[in-house]
Amino acid sequence: MGCESCSNGKGGTPAGCKNNGTCSTGGCSKLAVFDWLGNMELPGNATPFEYVEIRFKNGRKEFFRNATKSSLNPGDAVVVEGSPGHDLGIISASGELARLQMETKRAMKNARDSRKVLRKATSEDMDKWREARGREEDTMYKSRTIAIALGLEMKISDIEFQADNTKATFYYTAEGRVDFRELIKKFADTFKVRIEMKQIGARQEAGRLGGIGSCGRELCCSTWLTDFRSVSTSAARYQQLALNTQKLAGQCGKLKCCLNYELDSYLDALSTFPKNYNRLKTKKGIANHLKTDIFKGIMWYIYDEDGISIPVPLHKDRVAEILEMNNDDKFPIDLKSYVETEEPKEVVYGNVVGQDSLTRFDEGKKKSKNRKKRRNPNQKDGQKKSPQANTKGASNRGDSPQGKSKSDNPAKSRKNKPKRRNRNQGDAGKGNSDKGNAN
Repeated sequence: MGCESCSNGKGGTPAGCKNNGTCSTGGCSKLAVFDWLGNMELPGNATPFEYVEIRFKNGRKEFFRNATKSSLNPGDAVVVEGSPGHDLGIISASGELARLQMETKRAMKNARDSRKVLRKATSEDMDKWREARGREEDTMYKSRTIAIALGLEMKISDIEFQADNTKATFYYTAEGRVDFRELIKKFADTFKVRIEMKQIGARQEAGRLGGIGSCGRELCCSTWLTDFRSVSTSAARYQQLALNTQKLAGQCGKLKCCLNYELDSYLDALSTFPKNYNRLKTKKGIANHLKTDIFKGIMWYIYDEDGISIPVPLHKDRVAEILEMNNDDKFPIDLKSYVETEEPKEVVYGNVVGQDSLTRFDEGKKKSKNRKKRRNPNQKDGQKKSPQANTKGASNRGDSPQGKSKSDNPAKSRKNKPKRRNRNQGDAGKGNSDKGNAN
């Protein structure tokens, strides 16, 4: 979802791939489709499906009939019939995938009334399309100025020009009905095109504008969500969420669509809980329900008679037992006897993420210190060798403390010592020395 729409750049050129949305990957478009049936071959007698799905600006998609039966692949730019004139779009699905999309959106009934694909787009068609897209930004600012001058309570959020530059569709939001008859006359005189007004809701407006949600990801309505179902505050109550409108509302000002995503799993878990669990009667008093941990199946109760009391956690099965006792006019002494105490389990965290220990270099240092101690067991860490240690070592080897030679006469010891041979001296040098001795 790199470029969200092809109108983000100047003149209709996206800021990323520079292909104006004509690349076959579909990465710069909203609601991109992966053709998972593309590698499958049709049977021998079967004919390809004649309808294709074509996307336009901001994820608007329609189905058109391939009357010429030309080979059309996803990502191809084609010229289609408009109302009136012609428009340019990108093929998003073809073949059996387009058939499944039409069945899902229930467009098979109106397939006969669908418009046709005229031809593949040429370079001239693409130039006119870029020129029309380049007018959208300036037109939107001027149209907002005209609407404010007429005193209309409406907000123009987006404008879409047709590829032949003869028609412009204005998308606006308003709380009530708007009389824009005078507005259309002003627009026609100013922009010299055919004007069409379409009212959209707050969720559709957020989907067209795009943005980043509180979760840190792109808005669902601008990436993949196509049907906007109603969201009520009961969805937040079932999920034990605080009814704070600032946190539950999205950028459109309505309740977030993601409140419906996990609602079914919460309802399935709540179906196993006992009914009429708000009050439990005991001999100590009446305990009122405080909160519930749905997936753990634990319910907290608190006594209303005590000024300061600690909430008592009970399992849902225990709550069902107490409710059955109350129905038989039996009351337990206290709720604490029904509390299931579990010993806390020790959690051992392994190296899951690949993190290294902070003390991983200390082991090497300890090994090097142990090696030094083995060489000189009497030497302490950081202590230099004393001369007494040298004499002591020499005495252990049998040497005298005053010198390294065993003999008392140093000259005699030198005489008995064999001469050192020069490494650089070869056999020739050895022969010369023998001759000198002979002389």
